[in-house]
Amino acid sequence: MMKELLRKAEAPSRRQFMEYAAKSCLGVSLVPLLGQMAEAAPTGKAGKAKNVIYLFMSGGMTHLDTFDLKPNASREVQGDTTAISTSVPGMQLSNWLPGLATQADKLAVVRSMYTETGDHEGGRYLMRTSYKQIGTIQHPHMGSMATHLLGRRNKMLPDNVVIAGEARHPGNGYLDPATSPLPVGDPLRGLENTKGPEYLTEASFGRRMDLINKFDRSFQSQYKQTKVQAYNEFYQQASTLLASDELRAFDLNEEEKSVREEYGMDRFGQGCLLARRLVEKNVRFVEVTFGGWDMHTNIYDSLPDRIAIMDQAMTALLKDLDQRGLLKETMVVLTTEFGRTPRINQNAGRDHHPAAFSSVLAGAGIKMGQFVGSSDAEGKYTADDPVGVEDFNATIATAMGMDLTQEIISPSGRPFRVAADGAPINKLLS
Repeated sequence: MMKELLRKAEAPSRRQFMEYAAKSCLGVSLVPLLGQMAEAAPTGKAGKAKNVIYLFMSGGMTHLDTFDLKPNASREVQGDTTAISTSVPGMQLSNWLPGLATQADKLAVVRSMYTETGDHEGGRYLMRTSYKQIGTIQHPHMGSMATHLLGRRNKMLPDNVVIAGEARHPGNGYLDPATSPLPVGDPLRGLENTKGPEYLTEASFGRRMDLINKFDRSFQSQYKQTKVQAYNEFYQQASTLLASDELRAFDLNEEEKSVREEYGMDRFGQGCLLARRLVEKNVRFVEVTFGGWDMHTNIYDSLPDRIAIMDQAMTALLKDLDQRGLLKETMVVLTTEFGRTPRINQNAGRDHHPAAFSSVLAGAGIKMGQFVGSSDAEGKYTADDPVGVEDFNATIATAMGMDLTQEIISPSGRPFRVAADGAPINKLLS
């Protein structure tokens, strides 16, 4: 087996080598997590937002039926949605958002977002990376950028987690695999593949580790390579992690039933609860994806249920973070790839609309209880204080303490920055 391991060590991919070693010798697969633990990035300055919970509404969430109400518009524009009062005088939200209406004092709603990208994949990519999608390079998303620019701060758990992520998520892009997000496919099932097969008992695991250590002494003296060093670090970290209580952060069964039910017993609600548990354990960036917003037909048949899930989960999240004292150091972001057309189409739905949409910020580093910017009378175009995707991301990065001017050189030799050419929106920052 060691000959095969040596062959793998000479292969170009350190990640492939570590994955092979894990599956061959330990019988487990923790590569996304341990890959992060292998290296530490340079440290950056501290920001007010020590943690970020990034809620991505995949599919193009309608702005007119959520955060950008047009009560004086025609039914052809406003549809079945009406405005309701909130905890902030004069600040109205959709009647489908009764929970968030009680939390309006914690929200900064940007009603003047815009983009030039009207396809789903391109819009999602731009929102997460601040760059347009091209074929020659893959850019990293905000969580990986934060790990790279601010450095690792969690000795055991990852600093970057994606819950219920999409297949084409940009991940760490051109950055080192050490910055890649740990994927959690289903929060209801927690972190999978942390245990070996039943035949791999604790005693058997210990014997394998002893055997590996014996091999290592001669192996490392003969082959002094970075990949070989990573191989040794991997096993040390793997054995420590597998015995660590920190993995319990992924187990939602440790929460009271009443708490779980408050978030909603669906994947998004439980994903938000898992995000709270992770930031409580000092995980810096957690993204939770919630799809199903692409409503071209019969929008009011599907919208109420979809919005109710989002409203319940985000309301519970904000209240929970606040009660635990975590909201003062955690920013919550709610965003999407673009909006939907103001006028309801012939199929009783709304189509793609990149010219105006809404996003929400809450918590650490944010001036809450306000609307920023506006769209026109029908929600078709931005009217006041237009906010591009890069500017929105620059605001998040600034609140986190990232340097917007620092250039990262990609393997292709090109310089990139965390929010491209974006500038932070001062009206949003506390």
